[in-house]
Amino acid sequence: MRYDFETVVRRENAGSGKWNEIKQTLGFFPENVIPFSVADMEFTMVPEVREGLKKYLDEGVMGYANMTDEYREAVVSWMERRHSWKIRPEWIRDTPGVINAFFTAVKAFTKPGEGVMLMTPVYYPMYAAASRHDRVLVENPLIRDGDTYHIDFEDFERKAADPNTKLLILCSPHNPSGRVWTREELERIGRICLDNQVLVVSDEIHCDLLSPGYRHIPFGSLGEEFAMHSIICTAPSKTFNLAGLQTANVIIPNEELRNTFYKEQQKDDGNPKCNILGLEGCRLAYTHGEAWLEACLKVIDANRHLITDFLAREFPRVQVMRLEGTYLLWMDFSPLGIECHELARILKEEAYLFLDEGFIFGDAGAGFERWNLAAPTKYVEEALERLLVLKKYCKG
Repeated sequence: MRYDFETVVRRENAGSGKWNEIKQTLGFFPENVIPFSVADMEFTMVPEVREGLKKYLDEGVMGYANMTDEYREAVVSWMERRHSWKIRPEWIRDTPGVINAFFTAVKAFTKPGEGVMLMTPVYYPMYAAASRHDRVLVENPLIRDGDTYHIDFEDFERKAADPNTKLLILCSPHNPSGRVWTREELERIGRICLDNQVLVVSDEIHCDLLSPGYRHIPFGSLGEEFAMHSIICTAPSKTFNLAGLQTANVIIPNEELRNTFYKEQQKDDGNPKCNILGLEGCRLAYTHGEAWLEACLKVIDANRHLITDFLAREFPRVQVMRLEGTYLLWMDFSPLGIECHELARILKEEAYLFLDEGFIFGDAGAGFERWNLAAPTKYVEEALERLLVLKKYCKG
């Protein structure tokens, strides 16, 4: 089957924040301009999911719903097929999103004043998970090494050894750096956390979005002792562009941790449930969406090459980070000598190029931009031509 990765459904009047930013900034919607910021896709809906949901609406009843056996088996099968991790159906807790999951985990397993460790720069809601709940942010800055990043394990071990550090939110694959952690790195993280009784909450929402030659290793698959000391957060939302259906799966092998997590969910809203269409959309995607995903990954990789080659030719001082996982390209524009907020202004107001500014990911992201590659290639090509306006602002 040939999938459509060329059509864009414009969302300027659909409540999309990333689309609305264009009009808020410019006062109008330019033709052939789409945003490349917030991490949802600018592709049409996965046809197997679309047609399956239509059938479900024709035949189903939109009443209260919980996870079914078929739903759980779809999640179990996906994790085994794609990531060689055989999980048990009872390990799964559903939640409206991965952000909800790590917010819940912070409240359930730490107390105000205790430390939550992040490997920075990192996905910005993770900072909020600590700050909004009066936890202490413990930063383990990643070490920049050319076009990639490495973990500062000496710093990591020292901070994990602090008795006040209780929890690590691990971003795997890492957003925004694009790193896919190796087995050796994950095992070292896990051993340090076990030795210091630091709970690992692993956000693996981008686990299915890998560049050629890379493999994601679920933290819980490293062995029973690691699985029993971790909470693994997954979702179909990034993989199949289903974020609006508000459904994620939290895999918790340890029964005691699982029960504690659920009790915390109940404290917040009393009746934590995903919506019925989200549950069915996830089941459909994991059961019928694999061929679409493989085709989608090829488009993402083609866009990566297109942008990387263009920048190497036109802006050779811009450092593009090696993309191992996610569909988010992390690029260092600071060598151009343009102040980061001025860079953001030029890109939006003159180039009509809406990316995510690096500074929202922490101080180490200043001067970077993050480009969402999950969009039709023709729009990427047009955006690159508009990027040439930067040449008149480059210094040195």
